[in-house]
Amino acid sequence: MKQVNATVVSNHELWPGAYLLWAQAPEIAALARPGQYAMVRCGEGHDMPLRRPLSVHRTSLDGNVAFLFAVVGRGTEWLAQRKKGDPLDLFGPLGNGFDIYPSSRKLLLIAGGIGIAPLVALAEQAVATGCSVTLMIGDRTATRIYPDRLLPSGIKTVVATEDGSLGMKGMVTDLLPKFIPEADQVFACGPLRMYQRMAQMSSELRDKPTQVLLEVVLGCGVGACLGCTIETRHGQSLVCKDGPVFELSDIVWDKAVAPPAGRRYLRK
Repeated sequence: MKQVNATVVSNHELWPGAYLLWAQAPEIAALARPGQYAMVRCGEGHDMPLRRPLSVHRTSLDGNVAFLFAVVGRGTEWLAQRKKGDPLDLFGPLGNGFDIYPSSRKLLLIAGGIGIAPLVALAEQAVATGCSVTLMIGDRTATRIYPDRLLPSGIKTVVATEDGSLGMKGMVTDLLPKFIPEADQVFACGPLRMYQRMAQMSSELRDKPTQVLLEVVLGCGVGACLGCTIETRHGQSLVCKDGPVFELSDIVWDKAVAPPAGRRYLRK
């Protein structure tokens, strides 16, 4: 991990309240794996001293790293106002990312809302290594769905919207039984309630290797504050260091606690 003085390359609003920011940060781009994150300094001086954790959305060969985030508080509001050429203080990459098993050739990726953020990099990696990828995207309405033009080529995309304005009507988890049987491995990023529904599904999903990127409040990113402790079947774990990616079956869901309003991990 490194503390890097990066430079904003571009920053665009993809849909209302959601931004895609690219920064020149070759030290992070060279090391980052899908599912890892960076702690981003938002604000200047002593304003907002705590960094905001943002998942690595994708990287480029010329040393750029992208972050996809939603504006949900003062920190991300400040970040949304950054312009080309502005400095950006980054610390990362941090945490343990997704792990594609050597025997997995058919992958199912499930994105709930802005949870698409780390899955695009994973899809790119999987396609580059010859895997077949199905990406399921779910959100409330069509205006919040990640643009097709920005997705890597060579993947199959399935969309579900709660209001039926695009793709299938309903929750993305409603479609899972149709796609799970063909997958060798499942990956997901989304809200806690999506994971809880997945954990309650049939034994077919419970027996399928399934990795989820867990959302909790992060304070430091290095395991010092212990604020992101969760209960797993192997004992207590720190999301910032042991995660943020965990096996779905390892998390003790009856002890999982939703993050307080306005403190969504990797979103703030």
